[in-house]
Amino acid sequence: MDSNPSSAEPPGPATAPRQDGSIYVSSAVTTAAKILVVGHFAVGKTTFIGSLSEITPLRTEEKMTQASVYVDDLRGVTDKTTTTVALDFGRLTLHDDLVLYLFGTPGQQRFMQLWEDMARGALGALLLVDPARLEETFPVIDLIDEYGLEYAVAVNTFDQDRHYEETEIREALDLLPDTPVVHCDARDPKSSGRALIALVRHLLDRAA
Repeated sequence: MDSNPSSAEPPGPATAPRQDGSIYVSSAVTTAAKILVVGHFAVGKTTFIGSLSEITPLRTEEKMTQASVYVDDLRGVTDKTTTTVALDFGRLTLHDDLVLYLFGTPGQQRFMQLWEDMARGALGALLLVDPARLEETFPVIDLIDEYGLEYAVAVNTFDQDRHYEETEIREALDLLPDTPVVHCDARDPKSSGRALIALVRHLLDRAA
């Protein structure tokens, strides 16, 4: 299938993702695109893909052991008990003729070698950020730039007491003016869907 979505127009932001549970891609689909869902450790990538995928998502989560305490930064996420050790995978039919394959990358530095394979053929990336741990996002942005991926930023606000304005996020991450920034709750399919649509629209604009 064609991996260029420029011929497909995604639905408006208010459109809810379709989740019919079918393991088969509709015969009407003519365009497929690989999208990375990236971000630092424990930012919500697995939850995000799980909230959107119309198929049972593939997860490679393992229970965290005492040994990981010395290599994974658990500040702010002390209740986390599992971690992705390879990838998450889900599928979302965004439009009648457009399907997205979502690949979630692991967030720990020791798994960064997986990026080379996962970035190959990817059309773009949705960068999830936790505004309380923005400093952990910079190594991920460096990888996005290294592999030449277009991206949008989704501020995951599911566990935040304070609302961070778009201008604050842009300034803190030193983003380009045309990089989309949206707020989302990774647990909410409609909210996650709007974030993904923002990325797809950005990719269409860049391809035009």
